[in-house]
Amino acid sequence: MAQISVQNLTFYYEGSFDHIFENVSFSIDTNWKLGFVGRNGKGKTTFLHLLTGDLAYQGSITAPAGFSLFPYELTEAQMQQTAAEWIEELRPGCESWRVICELSALHEDAELLYRPFHRLSPGEQTKVMLAVLFSGDDTFLLIDEPTNHLDEQARESVRQYLASKKGFILVSHDRDLLDACTDHMLVLNRRTIEVQSGNFTSWWENKQKKDRFAAAENEKHRKEIRKLRQAARRTAEWAEKSERSKIGFDPVKEHDRCISTRSFIGTKTKKMQSRVRQMEQRIGREIEEQEGLMQDIETTAALRLTRLTHYKDKLLEVRDYSLQYESAEEPLFSGLTFTLRQGERIALHGANGCGKSTLLHQILQCAGAEVHHLPLTASGTLALAPNLTVSYIPQRTDHLRGNIPEFCEAQGLELSRFCALLRRLDFEREQFGKNLPELSEGQKKKLLIAASLLTPAHLYIWDEPLNYIDVFSRMQIENLLKEQQPTLLFVEHDVRFREHAATGIITL
Repeated sequence: MAQISVQNLTFYYEGSFDHIFENVSFSIDTNWKLGFVGRNGKGKTTFLHLLTGDLAYQGSITAPAGFSLFPYELTEAQMQQTAAEWIEELRPGCESWRVICELSALHEDAELLYRPFHRLSPGEQTKVMLAVLFSGDDTFLLIDEPTNHLDEQARESVRQYLASKKGFILVSHDRDLLDACTDHMLVLNRRTIEVQSGNFTSWWENKQKKDRFAAAENEKHRKEIRKLRQAARRTAEWAEKSERSKIGFDPVKEHDRCISTRSFIGTKTKKMQSRVRQMEQRIGREIEEQEGLMQDIETTAALRLTRLTHYKDKLLEVRDYSLQYESAEEPLFSGLTFTLRQGERIALHGANGCGKSTLLHQILQCAGAEVHHLPLTASGTLALAPNLTVSYIPQRTDHLRGNIPEFCEAQGLELSRFCALLRRLDFEREQFGKNLPELSEGQKKKLLIAASLLTPAHLYIWDEPLNYIDVFSRMQIENLLKEQQPTLLFVEHDVRFREHAATGIITL
């Protein structure tokens, strides 16, 4: 049983004001199934690249073997080739028969290796890369968010597959995946890093208990400090008043005093001043004990959106609706019928490629939004309420350019309100000055979510809004939807989010 040891790890990006890691030390076992969680932008992907040696750092990382990182970065030429042609380049010594065995465990056929890689679905591409990753024994495996953009069936295959493996670090924000596939958790807290036995749910329950205890201890110390300061202030006032009475007295009113009384008053004043110093020392000890109690507490600020009320209750009606690409022999779907009323949150559910995003584009086009025109043939009824305002979150983020002020200007958003909302989504202030392509994928998604929440709308249309979004922000958005109850039509493969947020599910 070998160990990977991290000692005094310090790393920061050139030009950055803050360290990503500072004097971090911990050890992990090479046969653990380690889940890795933390807020967006805290350094999860950066840490994986530190392990692989792609980035220079201070401190030491010692391991009994090398590291292999998923997903592999493929060149444009490799995307055009079959996987069988570049397996050896990505995984030296890897044999095709082992990859085929791993694909079988993922419920896929060997023929995936012999089709041009760019023609595979996102789920098929993920499975091929995972099969290649696990087709060797010489490295510790680093898996970075394997289920983004995958439908529920593909996620279930990956979940079952990873549950049967060990010896990896899994970065994911999918709570079901972490619960099913991990036996230890590595957590990037706000100020510290911790390693804990158990899966995500057991870690989260323990964290909530620790946070409640820390908050109670913090409040106890605050009350004690307040009492001590009040007592110290009263004693100091008495000492000062006593000291002032030491010189000068009225012999008529204070007939029992004489010159020798001064020494008695001076001694009394010294005792009171000594008590003040003792109280100040106790205050200092209380403050020391209080420090650090709240540093890792995860608090999520309440979010709000501007929900418009339409004079019609029925905002969207779809009846016997079908969509088909002009070049395809079969329709994407047919006979689709449902109604969306105000306050309802409907989740579109189905396999990759069944037409969920295409349907959302058709609705946006019907609402007058500028979307990429697809060569489609539609039949049936798709009717929106008149004068409907729609707020949309696209699935992809690769269209983002410029910086935050330019983004706000293009979207017609007030910069100060937009930045305040980003802060509520735990967006670090240091990130506000960056160009948008420099942000992490999770931070880009938070930009799109904030823009949608700030846009007054009758209907919100979200296409996989939670890809790359951290667990804490997912819970925050769940609470928002349950409390504000906007009218929402969305696509999301996170099973737990759908269960908590949706009032109904339409399966294509």
